[in-house]
Amino acid sequence: MFDIEEELKKLPNQPGVYVMRDKNDTIIYVGKAISLKNRVRQYFRKTDKTPRIEKMVSLIDHFEYIVVDNEAEALILECNLIKKNRPKFNVLLKDDKTYPYIKIDLNHDYPSVFITRRIVKDGSKYFGPYANPGAAKEMVNFIKEKYKIRQCKTLKERTRPCLNYHIKKCLAPCMKYISKEEYRKQIDEIIDLLEGKTEKLIKELEEQMRRSFTKTRF
Repeated sequence: MFDIEEELKKLPNQPGVYVMRDKNDTIIYVGKAISLKNRVRQYFRKTDKTPRIEKMVSLIDHFEYIVVDNEAEALILECNLIKKNRPKFNVLLKDDKTYPYIKIDLNHDYPSVFITRRIVKDGSKYFGPYANPGAAKEMVNFIKEKYKIRQCKTLKERTRPCLNYHIKKCLAPCMKYISKEEYRKQIDEIIDLLEGKTEKLIKELEEQMRRSFTKTRF
C-alpha cells in the first residue's frame, strides 16, 4: 500500500518531474520542480490552496517522480508527459478554446518560433497541442533564451540593431550579423528539441555546468 507520508520523506532534493495518480492509476497532474522534495511536499501541507488544487489533492492516491540533471530537462520532460497524457488538472483552457501549438515559420529565411492556436497549411512546422499553455510559453521562452533567435514578429532591415541584440537576446538577422545557413542550423536544433531529440542539448548543458564549476574552483 502506498503511504503518502512515508513516500514524501523519500523525495530527493533534486530537479525533476512528478506525476500524480488517482485510485484508478490515472495520471491527473504532471509538474516539474527545481527541488522535488520541497515542491511535492507543498501539496500535502496545510497551506492556502486554490479550490482546483484542493480538489486535485483530494483525488491523489499515489505519486511517482523522475529525477533529471537540470531545470531545462525537467521542462522538456514535463511538456512531453503533458502532451502524451493530457492530465485533467493540467488543462487550464476553457472548452471553447483550442489548445496552443508551437509554430516555426519555415518559409522565412530567418524563421521565428511562437505560439499559435491555429494550424494553417502554409509550410510551417507545428508542435503540440500543449494541454498546458503555460508549459508551451515556458518552452518558447527557453528556446529564445538558449538560441537567441529573432524576437520581432516581422523582420525588417534596419540601419542599426534593436535593443534585443545589445542585451544579447538576438543575433540580429535584420542586420545580417548571422548568415541564413548558421541561423538555420539553430532552427534545426530547435526542431530536434521539440521532437524530443535532446541528447545533444543535454550534453551541451552538462558541458556548460562543468565549465561553470571549473571557474568557481579557480
